[in-house]
Amino acid sequence: MGAAGAVSMAALAMLVALAAFGGGGTATAAPTAPPSNTADPKIQGVPEEGETLTGEPGNWKGTDPITYSPQWQRCNASGAACVDIAGATSPTYQLKAEDVGRTIRLRVTATNKDGSATATSRPTGVVKAASAAAPRNTSAPSVAGTATVGQTLTGNEGAWQGTAPFQFAFQWQRCDKDGNACANISGATAKTYRITSADAGHTLRLRVIASNSAGSTTAFSRPSAIVSGGTQPPPPPPPPSGGPAGQIKLPSGETSIPDSSVSLPNRFIISRFRFTPNPLRSRAQTITARFRVTDTRGYVIRNALVFVTPLPYGWTTQPAETLTNTNGWAQVQMRAKQALPRRGAIVMFVRARKHGDNILAGVSSRRLVQMLVSLG
Repeated sequence: MGAAGAVSMAALAMLVALAAFGGGGTATAAPTAPPSNTADPKIQGVPEEGETLTGEPGNWKGTDPITYSPQWQRCNASGAACVDIAGATSPTYQLKAEDVGRTIRLRVTATNKDGSATATSRPTGVVKAASAAAPRNTSAPSVAGTATVGQTLTGNEGAWQGTAPFQFAFQWQRCDKDGNACANISGATAKTYRITSADAGHTLRLRVIASNSAGSTTAFSRPSAIVSGGTQPPPPPPPPSGGPAGQIKLPSGETSIPDSSVSLPNRFIISRFRFTPNPLRSRAQTITARFRVTDTRGYVIRNALVFVTPLPYGWTTQPAETLTNTNGWAQVQMRAKQALPRRGAIVMFVRARKHGDNILAGVSSRRLVQMLVSLG
């Protein structure tokens, strides 16, 4: 081949390359791939009224991106006859009362630029009714009104959690001026109470018992102010002069005697008590309880043995038996345990006894008292 022929072949190769880069060739179109399900959607959660189910779309193949649209469906107990639940188009679904006795399934629609496809989960188990929860007080009962004889107090049951509906029972109680030693007022079981002359010098509070199908719980209001007006009872008579050995005259005008100077038919009386704090608002607080012992003649008793235990056992630490001082007071301290409920009251059994006496006999005295609990 001559020089002219060689030049012609080189020129031809150049023309072919230019044609290819210039778009003169044929392009291969990308294949279409609509969504195709490779693993069914799934449902996680407990099939019980009030619980929340969480859906998973399952596994899909196809052209990315793929978007998923969930639709929850309510089916019969066998998992058939499924119908869409109106508005239930989020990845989660909270079971309702109308779902009880039915099954639930999830339908997922997957969509991309090439099309869409649908897949459904297996149905859940049959949805059960919600487990009943006993009432739990979350805000203590309250009392509104003026603490004056002739005025009317109005109670409020407070706030409660648990399984509705609740039934409320009211009982007004008359307490001492410190809000302790409370006793039911006969017939005072309405939401309102008209204050009588018998309440003068006392405080009043409202006891509320909330009940439902799972049980009942008691809560108390804070004591009212001391009731004014009306005729207040006369003070107790002073202790008689002379008499028992070991008398000490106190600055208050009372007379203190040792426990050994009390014998039958006279008996000890646990006449007063105080709790600090009251109500208890934190398990970190130390409970200080003070109890005063006198006898049926009005003497203040020193060196009496006082034993205190909370009921039920295990709600607080157990203090040791302790002696009353010259003024007749015994003091013990306790700490709340984790078993202590957040609301309500601690009932305490208190016993005062004489040295050497049988704990269930002699001049001993027993009493049940309570303090309020309102943990934050």
